[in-house]
Amino acid sequence: MASSLVVGGANGRNVCLLPALANRHGLIAGATGTGKTVSMQVLAEGFANIGVPVFVADIKGDLSGLAQPGKPHKKVDERLAAMTIADFSFAENPVRFWDINAQKGIPVRLALSDLGPQFLARLLDLNDTQESILSIIFDYADEQGLLLIDLNDLKTSLSFIQENSADVQKVYGRISSASIAAIRRRLILLEQEGLESFFGEPSLEFSDLIATHNNRGIINVLDARSLMNTPKTYAIFLLWLMSELFENLPEVGDPEKPVMVLFFDEAHLLFKDCPKVFVDKIEQVVRLIRSKGVGIYFISQSPSDIPDSVLGQLGNRIQHALRAYTPKEKKAVRIAAQSFRPNPELDTEQLISELGVGEALVSTLQEGGIPSMVERTMMAPPRSQIGPISEAARATIIKTDALFSRYKNAVDPESAHEILQKRQQALAKQEEKSSAKPKASRKRSSSRQGVGEAFLKSIVRSLGSGVGRKLVRGLLGSLLK
Repeated sequence: MASSLVVGGANGRNVCLLPALANRHGLIAGATGTGKTVSMQVLAEGFANIGVPVFVADIKGDLSGLAQPGKPHKKVDERLAAMTIADFSFAENPVRFWDINAQKGIPVRLALSDLGPQFLARLLDLNDTQESILSIIFDYADEQGLLLIDLNDLKTSLSFIQENSADVQKVYGRISSASIAAIRRRLILLEQEGLESFFGEPSLEFSDLIATHNNRGIINVLDARSLMNTPKTYAIFLLWLMSELFENLPEVGDPEKPVMVLFFDEAHLLFKDCPKVFVDKIEQVVRLIRSKGVGIYFISQSPSDIPDSVLGQLGNRIQHALRAYTPKEKKAVRIAAQSFRPNPELDTEQLISELGVGEALVSTLQEGGIPSMVERTMMAPPRSQIGPISEAARATIIKTDALFSRYKNAVDPESAHEILQKRQQALAKQEEKSSAKPKASRKRSSSRQGVGEAFLKSIVRSLGSGVGRKLVRGLLGSLLK
């Protein structure tokens, strides 16, 4: 049985998190500078040490320190004095760096077909009419067996649909040129944000995130510093990851330790301006994914950043200090205090404002899934380095990673862009030949269906005969259809 993770110390004894209940999810909250990142680091390396793969979103760039051992410090000694950790020693962790922008880690790419029209519509800020056009593009590609991989595939598909709109509308309904133009403008903005390289092949295989090394879980660190400027991309990637794990992992119930643990920093970005249907699906996946052995830990400034339907499922809680000067801040403190199982010896609401850096109010699930009474806790120090490692050290880890060569270079297989260009050229040549025929010939053939119309009718036949092929997309996308 996996040993307990020492979270910190209180009243001369250790405060621990039970691995068998770690898949009941958790919350790390607190104001900026109160120690949330270090607490996340301690939990991440604790899980890795018992063989659990970990994913962390590194918003500030500090978590690269997980890859190097820490150094003695009087603050570390002060923390260790509050708890009993017999085998404490400084050590590095097996770390794998990832980066959507392909600069600070192994490139992360997703094919457009992995996301589906609903996710993509949210990323592009499309209205309902524009989203319907996007759905037509995906349906058209599905029925024709066309791969939608990168933005070129989508742009070419938009052009093809527009140029053949008369025939397309006979099958799919009205195609608005204004909506197509609006989608094109959104794609330009996406490219200007530097996200063009995010869509492509080789697409990230979620199984590459669930790996161990010498019986220790690999900690996957996603460099998310630049994603703070594109929060919807950050949110959609994390939603994709949750849905892939839920869709592909087998049911395991409550294992003795998690299959994987995810840490989502700045969790409020997952829910900011998020449509209710998305929040509902997040809540559903968070509720169900624990049976797959996956624990999800949200990190944010206040519990009030998390919707109640999600917050109620977070059984393991670490609350660092919150400052309360305004009525809104005081309300957030009150909400945080009420989320704990009361301790008759503590005034939880008052303590939240008095905690020092590295201190927290902690409640973890005990045997039977019962939350422990909240305790004022001195948080354990990490064994790895606090703060970032050098860029040179980071680059060495990335380039020597076994997966780097697999994902390093983007590939461009024959997909919708290439195939539709050929089809459009063929249609143009056919039209050119038709226009070159004598008038009498054209009159005799005028009652025949055009090439584009015949092409579209073949789609209808394939639908009717059940031959049409649907490309597999993520669970959340399919649920939203």
